[in-house]
Amino acid sequence: MKTVYDFTVKDRSGNDVSLSYYRGKVLLIVNTATGCGFTPHYEPLEAMYKDLKDKGFEILDFPCNQFANQAPDSDEEIHQFCTLKFGTEFPQFSKIEVNGENADPLFAFMAEQKPFEGFGKGIKNAALNKFAQMNNKNFGDKAYIKWNFTKFLIDREGNVISRFEPTVDMEDVRKAVEAAL
Repeated sequence: MKTVYDFTVKDRSGNDVSLSYYRGKVLLIVNTATGCGFTPHYEPLEAMYKDLKDKGFEILDFPCNQFANQAPDSDEEIHQFCTLKFGTEFPQFSKIEVNGENADPLFAFMAEQKPFEGFGKGIKNAALNKFAQMNNKNFGDKAYIKWNFTKFLIDREGNVISRFEPTVDMEDVRKAVEAAL
């Protein structure tokens, strides 16, 4: 059976990184953007990383510019922004596409394992859903990810066990990570 360990991604310098390097760790894989309303998620993500990395936890950050042009900068500029503004220390990879014909195979795989089930209830979530639908029309059935800061939780065997939309409270994400550890 296929796991995330079967995938290779590019680091910020364009070098191949096999995700098998992370074998045995609990992973939270996130598509991010520096100009998004959810960009403040970097703060609780970094706090979680600092608290749990010694227990076998890693966050893998993949910037993406496919949602309302919210990550237009270079990989290095994005990295500088994240480290200076939020003090991030977790691994950040090269900018990718998560939807469409050029969607990164890792994200297509994870979304196949845990498909989108909605942003939740409430006016804010309904507004995001409408905005995401307009944005994702370009991708048709290849709109695997609906917005920035979608998070996938991976167990120590490389299996996708949970998907968290950006509207999910970060405390709930943390609780799921701690349970997986």
